[in-house]
Amino acid sequence: MRELVEVIESPDSVPADVAALEVPESFRAAVLHKDEVGMFEGVPLRERRPADSLHIQDVPTPDPGPGEVLVAVMAGAVNYNTVWSALFSPVPTFAFLERYARLGGLAARHDQPYHVIGSDLAGVVLKCGPGVRRWNAGDRVVAHCVSVELEDAAGHGDPMLDPEQRIWGYETNYGGLAELALVKATQLMPKAAHLTWEEAASPGLVNSTAYRQLVTQNGAGMKQGDNVLVWGAVGGLGSYATQLALAGGANPVCVVSSPQKAALARALGAELIIDRTAEDYRFWRDPHTQDPKEWRRFGARIRELTGGEDVDIVFEHPGRETFGASVYVTRKGGTIVTCASTTGYSHEYDNRYLWMSLKRIIGSHCANYREAWEANRLVAKGRIHPTLSRTYALDDVADAVQSIHRNEHHGKVGVRCLAPAEGLGVTDPEFRAPREAAINRFRIQPPGPASPGPALTTTATRTSTPTTPTTPTTPTTPTTTAGAAGAAA
Repeated sequence: MRELVEVIESPDSVPADVAALEVPESFRAAVLHKDEVGMFEGVPLRERRPADSLHIQDVPTPDPGPGEVLVAVMAGAVNYNTVWSALFSPVPTFAFLERYARLGGLAARHDQPYHVIGSDLAGVVLKCGPGVRRWNAGDRVVAHCVSVELEDAAGHGDPMLDPEQRIWGYETNYGGLAELALVKATQLMPKAAHLTWEEAASPGLVNSTAYRQLVTQNGAGMKQGDNVLVWGAVGGLGSYATQLALAGGANPVCVVSSPQKAALARALGAELIIDRTAEDYRFWRDPHTQDPKEWRRFGARIRELTGGEDVDIVFEHPGRETFGASVYVTRKGGTIVTCASTTGYSHEYDNRYLWMSLKRIIGSHCANYREAWEANRLVAKGRIHPTLSRTYALDDVADAVQSIHRNEHHGKVGVRCLAPAEGLGVTDPEFRAPREAAINRFRIQPPGPASPGPALTTTATRTSTPTTPTTPTTPTTPTTTAGAAGAAA
C-alpha cells in the first residue's frame, strides 16, 4: 500500500505507473461482523455505540469482473446510512447482502461474514474489469453511490426505478470506508481537480440526493424565485440543498438548531434563517399528539421572513417530527419532496391541508447516474462547494460515525483511507485559490486563535463518555427502508 500511495502522490507519476502496480491481496477496511448482528438487542437506539460494532481489519481483495472497477480509496465520508449500518438498524445490512447474492454470478461475492461499509469515496482507478472502456488505471475519480443492474425494462427511463437498484456500501459489499473499493464503472465520475481527497469524497451521496430532490423533474423542479424550506440547512444533506437553492436563484428558508449553525447558513449566502431551538418550536404536544398551533406559528414566521409568502417547496428529510408542519406551511399547489426519515418513518399530517390545497408529496431517493454526474459537474466547476467540517483517520472511523449518531456534527464528516495526511490531491491550485475560503467555511478549527488549513483530526478515544444528545420532540423511530440512504442529521 505504501508503494501505491507513493505512486499516486508523486508529481512525476503517469497512469502507466499505476497500471504497473501489483494489486494487493488484501486491504484494511471498516467492517461489520455478521455474527454480531444481535449485539444491540434490547439497547435503545440512542445508547448504541458504533465503536462496539465497527472493526478495522484486513479483508481479501475482490477481483473486478466485467463492468467493474477496483479503486484505491484515498478518502471516504460518513453518511447517515453509515450510522444505520453500524447500529444494525432498522435491519442488519447483511440481509441486503444475502438478497443481492441470490442474483448469482458476481453478486454472490457480496454475501460475506463481514460487510465493508461506506457510500462515498475519492481515489484512483487501480484495475478495470473486462469491458470497461471509459476508465483506466490512474484516473482520479469519485463514486456515485447507486448500483443498478438494468436488466429490467423498468430501469431504462429512470435507473432509480430498476428493481435491482441498490445503495453501494449499504446494500452491497466493498464500500468506500476502506483502502480499496469495488464499484461498477457506471458509478464513477471525475474528481474535481481543485479539491483535496477528503473534500472531493464528501459531496457525492448528499449532493446528488439534494440535486434530484430539488432541481430535476424527478423531484420538485425548483425554479428561480421559489421559496424553499430547508430543514437541517447546514447538515450533511441540507448544506447542499441550501447551496443548490441559492445557485438556482431560489430563496432558501433555512431551519437550523443553534446560533453557530445559523452563522454557517449565512456564510453559505442564506438570508432567511429560523433557529428552531431558540424559537422553541414543539410540533408534538406528546409522543402521540401534534400541535397545529405550532404549525401556524411556524408558518407565520416563514411569511414574516419572506414578505408574506408561503414556501413553494419543502426539502423534507427529518420525517415524523416535522412532516405535519411541512405539509401545513407549503403554499397552495406547492410541493413537499421527501427523502429519508431520520426522526421516524411513520409520518402524520392533516390531509385536509394536502388535498384541499392541491399540494403534492414526492418521494425522492438518491439520484440516477446522469443526475449524479450533473451534480458532480457543479462541484468541479466550483459552483457547489464541499461542506466538510472534520476528517478522521480510518482507524478512528467509529468516532466519526458516533459524531453523526449524536448529531454533534455539521456539514459532512470525512475519513482518510490511503491518504497519509489531509490537504493532498489538489492538481489545480490556481482554480482553487479564489475559492479557498468557500471550500473551508465549514471547517472546525483547533482551539485558540483561528488559523487557516484543514480541520483537526479528532483525538477522542472510543472509551470516552459520549455527549448527551439533544432530546427530540418526538420518538426517534428509525426508518425501515434503504430509501432513506441520503439522510443526514
